[in-house]
Amino acid sequence: MSIKKIHLNKLLRVFGLPDNKLTTLLREDIRRENAKKLGKKSGGGDFHAPFWCDAKKHAAGISDLRQDTESRINANDRRKKLYPPLRDGFLNWWDNKRRWRNEPFNFQSISVKAHYRIEELDAIVKVENLLSFSIGEHDNRLIYPYLYENPMLTDHNYRLGLWLLSSALPKYNSQDMRILDVNRSKSIAVSDLPIMGNEKTEFINHFSRVINKWELLKLEY
Repeated sequence: MSIKKIHLNKLLRVFGLPDNKLTTLLREDIRRENAKKLGKKSGGGDFHAPFWCDAKKHAAGISDLRQDTESRINANDRRKKLYPPLRDGFLNWWDNKRRWRNEPFNFQSISVKAHYRIEELDAIVKVENLLSFSIGEHDNRLIYPYLYENPMLTDHNYRLGLWLLSSALPKYNSQDMRILDVNRSKSIAVSDLPIMGNEKTEFINHFSRVINKWELLKLEY
């Protein structure tokens, strides 16, 4: 995780962490960055990306998330704790909450992504791997995943995330966008939390605080 070029879901997680856990996460990031510069393996890895790939394939009808999750866990036992709650949360949302409307559903294979530059901080927020589908003839959905168990997103951070999505993807209708907390089967739209107009300032303030803390900690290494 490069703190100045970061995925939106990771940044939303960072925004919600208490100071002690934020310090721990930033120290880990600095050590990984230093190890990478020295050509050393930093360990770890992104365990969330393979899960979300499987979830999107389930939505497209290509494979079954239950079977894919079992295969992922069998291949790497470290996924045993992380994946089942994500699987159950996604399936609860997909099978139950999503199908409130009895209309034709079509998965869209288009790749929706953007890199949103924040000039004030010389930073980039990456928006990638959205789940895209249509309901009926005119209703579209762009689903952006929040895949972390903790911290739980607050309404404030949902709103900051929705603002960033709409700003990064101006060609799309912000009314179609959702942030999905996968573990909790909870999706939030701007109709649930309307944009108030001060989100850019608040987003920059939060992000600036994190960058400043990262730079101070880096001096120790």
